[in-house]
Amino acid sequence: MDTCKICAQELKIELEPDDFDEATSSSVGAAQTAPDDLLLTCGCHFHWQCLLDESPQIAISMQCPSCSSSIISGANSQQPQVITRYHNEGGVQENLDILPLITEEAYLDANPAARPARAFLTMCAEGDVAGIIELLKAIEEDRDEDDMSPAELLRYQDPLDEMKTGLHMAIEKNQQEAAWLLLWLASSLPTAAFPDEVTQAAQVMNAGRGTADGADIRSLRDEQHRTAEDLAQSMGGVWAGLAGAGVLRG
Repeated sequence: MDTCKICAQELKIELEPDDFDEATSSSVGAAQTAPDDLLLTCGCHFHWQCLLDESPQIAISMQCPSCSSSIISGANSQQPQVITRYHNEGGVQENLDILPLITEEAYLDANPAARPARAFLTMCAEGDVAGIIELLKAIEEDRDEDDMSPAELLRYQDPLDEMKTGLHMAIEKNQQEAAWLLLWLASSLPTAAFPDEVTQAAQVMNAGRGTADGADIRSLRDEQHRTAEDLAQSMGGVWAGLAGAGVLRG
């Protein structure tokens, strides 16, 4: 039976009780496990987390941490990949490219202060406005000297994704509520210009505009030199309407 090439343990993971469902549950009180088998093109097997823990080394060498074989695919193209097969509780995922994840993990290992920023961008893309507020409050209450301030976090530009801001992400993923929240927290758009429901929602969440001082998030440009307004115009629909009304003009 194959085992993880890093920890030498069986290629399974123990599930938390909340993860149990009809497909994985058995007798009450019995331990619950699921497959956790990441197979590289060289034939070496790993636990998902065991391999990710090696991301800093892999990102530099592009070699298997066990057999040192090259794991890069499409090396002669503009978009190299690390193609894998991953078997977990959800089934088998064939041709899964994990290079973006390896790159991200390597970056975060070298820049641990950026971890909250990556979480913030994910929340912007998913429209998790409550999560954004909770994250900002947590940072304000328990911030180390090297951590970003809430104001800096709001204006973070992702070096792993074309220097996009959270506002770029919210617009790109069609998350209007998140976009309005970011305008409230990180732009100089006059309070009177916000719809009543946005103002009321901000008050309910106790989200003041103290972080609005500083660079206007609407003025920040991604690697393609696009502001959020430029992106909105290309999206069309309601976003083009907001851009046309000047709401996104910094």
